[in-house]
Parts: sequence; C-alpha cells; structure tokens
Amino acid sequence: MALEEPEFPTPGANAEAGSGGADSCTCDAFLPSSTFPVKDLAVVEQAAEQISHKLEMEMGKIEDYEMKMTQYAEKIIELTREIELLEKKPDANTVLGLSLVEPAQGLLFTQLGLPSSFNSVVFVFCCCFFSQITVMVKSLDQLEKTHDKNLVLQTRREYIKIQMELEECERRHQEIFNPNIGSCDHTGIIKVSKPLVSQLNAQLGTSYIYGGWGKDSKPIPDRESMYWFSGDSSIYIDDIRFYSNYKNLVLRNPFLHHTILNGWNGLGSNYIVRGNTLYYQKYSPFGLAKYNFTSMTYDSRVIPGASSTFSYANYENQIFDFAADENGLWVTYATDQSNGKMVIAKINEESFGIEEVWETSVYKPAINNIFMVCGVLYGVRTVDIQNEEIFFMFDTKTKEEKHISIIFERFQDKYSNLDYNPTDQKLYMYTNGYYVNYHLWFNHTATATVQPPFAPTQI
Repeated sequence: MALEEPEFPTPGANAEAGSGGADSCTCDAFLPSSTFPVKDLAVVEQAAEQISHKLEMEMGKIEDYEMKMTQYAEKIIELTREIELLEKKPDANTVLGLSLVEPAQGLLFTQLGLPSSFNSVVFVFCCCFFSQITVMVKSLDQLEKTHDKNLVLQTRREYIKIQMELEECERRHQEIFNPNIGSCDHTGIIKVSKPLVSQLNAQLGTSYIYGGWGKDSKPIPDRESMYWFSGDSSIYIDDIRFYSNYKNLVLRNPFLHHTILNGWNGLGSNYIVRGNTLYYQKYSPFGLAKYNFTSMTYDSRVIPGASSTFSYANYENQIFDFAADENGLWVTYATDQSNGKMVIAKINEESFGIEEVWETSVYKPAINNIFMVCGVLYGVRTVDIQNEEIFFMFDTKTKEEKHISIIFERFQDKYSNLDYNPTDQKLYMYTNGYYVNYHLWFNHTATATVQPPFAPTQI
C-alpha cells in the first residue's frame, strides 16, 4: 500500500506529535515574535557610507588648502614685512599704507577659497558629522538591544578587553618576574614602580631610622635567597642579621647574627653585602672596611683625599656609599679638592684597592642618595613631600653625564639607605625603620633572553 504524503502544519499552528494517525506526522512550529529589521540596518549602512564619502571629500579639500597655504606663505611674509616697515617709518603715507594692508587677511582667505569665518565653518562641519555619527551609533545600539538577546556582541567586546588586559599582564609579568638578569643591553632606567613595603624592621621600632636591608649582590652557593638587615637608633653599625629567605625575614627568624668587633665598628648607613662580605664605612680610623663572614676576617683601607665633611642631604655621616651592580663593586664620596662634588671609585674586590676614579659635577650635599646600574651612577633627590626624582646619571664607560627626570613615590619622609641589586634588578630602601623595595624598568635595546611562560593568545 502506498504511503500518504505527510501533512505539514501551517505557520503558527500547534499540534501534538502523533495526533494525525499512523500514516501521517505532525510537529510543533514556533516562529519568532519579531523579525530582524533589515531595512533599519540598511539605513545605518547607507548613513555610514555617506559619512565616509563626505569625510573623504572634506579631507581632499584640506589637502588643497594645504597646497594653497604653502603657495601663499611667501605672500604672508611679504605683507608682514610691509607692516613692520610702516610701523617703523610712520609718515603721511602710513594711513594709506595701512588701508592697503588691512584687507590682506580677507584677500588671503579669498585666494585660498576659505571664508573669513573659517573657524565657524569648521565648527559647524564637525558638529554636523558628530550629530550624524551619534544618530548612527544610537541606531546600532537599539538594534543590538532588540535582537542580540544572547549578548554576543557585548561578550565579544568584553572578551577583547580581557584579552588586551591579559597581554598587558603577561608583558608586566615578563618585565618584573623574568627580567633579563645580568644584561646591560639597555639605555638606562625608564620607570620605577610604586613602593612595595614589606614590614617594620626586626627590632619592631621606628626609632631605628639608621640601617639597611636587602640581598647579597653576589651570593655564594646556597645563599641565593638570603636576606640581611642591620639597623640602629644611632649612626653606628654594631651588628647584622641574616635570614635564609623572605619568609624568615618577615617572621624575624634569623639563622645568623654577627656582632662587629670593637675597633671595627662602622658609621653611617650606606653599606652593602656582596660575596658574603659586609662593606661599610669604618668609624676610626676614617676609611673603608669589610667583614668577610666566610673567613671571619676584617680588612680596611684609607682613601687619600676623601673628605668627612660632605654627607647626603637627609642624614649626617653618610660619607662613603658602597654600591654594587652588574660590573662589580663601587664606592662614592666627595673630596675637598672637588669642592664637594661626587667622586666614583671602582673597587677591586680581591685586593680591596681602588682601580679607577671618576669625578662628576653633582654636589653631594644636594642629593639624598645614589645607586649604580651597569656602570652608570644615578643620583636621587626630593621633589616634594611624596615623591623622589632620579635626576642625574653619569656613565663611567663614556664619562658622559646628563640630567634626567624619573619620578617615583616615597613611602616615608626620609630614608638612610638606597641600593640597587643586580640579582633581581630591584631598588632596596630602608626608610624610618621600614623595609621598602622597587621594581625597575629599563629601555632595552636587545631581546630578553628569558621568554614569557606562555605566548599571548591571538584574537
């Protein structure tokens, strides 16, 4: 027996499945309550095409105006010279001369094809375009609200925004957590982060305003994560504490506590730890000193010409300032011969002698502190009650110096110690008893050797 042709319901009809019998089938059909307004979209597209065409025409007019302005530039100069001549030599012909020059502006506008009220025309032109674009945007917004029930476009925009934020986060992650450690393939510092405050010092006292903290700039094996701290309420250096890692620093749980022997006491706060050795300013006799914690030995040197008169602006007795970077160990000071200007000395770590000396033009008592990066000295001074400025740099390779301006936020009003560490490319600051550090950004001229943990996703 031949099968009957299925019967389909008319649009909008409702029926239950199987109600037509064994030889026929039915289904439910639901049509949308509204249809997409193709005409409205066509109007918007036509408006966009018209605006684009008008914009191209106006851009062409502007190009013509630019050509005409170039042609008439010499005429403007000639008119200016005539006016100056009439002003310098007033006579009976002045009124006549001015009467000839006064219509110059209108003449130039006529020759250029511009109305005298050119600014008003430009304003009206911009307002016209703005109003047309506003109407078009409103139409598109209305179409989206009415027919994009699943918020596809909004989700797409949010996705693009999140994607851009992710790429920026990846870039920042690469710069901060995977810096090109040890490389000097850059032209200097371009940015300093906001202050990252760890906590109050191990003594839990804000009276311990003198001191320093940080990491070993040339750590021995198994001490790469070690931190150190030394602080006091006086200007003297009597002891130093070591912490196996950052967690123990925060918990105030040192694994070593060294006390400096009598006769080897230090003075000031601008000391550092490098190669498991403390480099500091010796109290008496006045000079340089170092304390090696591996061999438990001391050594000292006297710097001929170094003056005990010139200190930093914040505190007294900050005479010698040790610094370490990718190129080695440095010390800065001032001399009477230099009239208080900063002197840079490169130290031989084996002999503890001075290898080379450079004199700068910056006056030491006018600055707050310095640090070295890749053989370049950076000077820091106060800008206002909240900010510091890296304002000066001296390159020991080229002997060139220049003034710069890199502003960064200060956590407290004064700080006694500021040093750069090449192992993580951070600045470590000791300010009124608090541990503070900063990330640095450099103007790299070579591709980083460390690649990001994952490549940015392409849209």
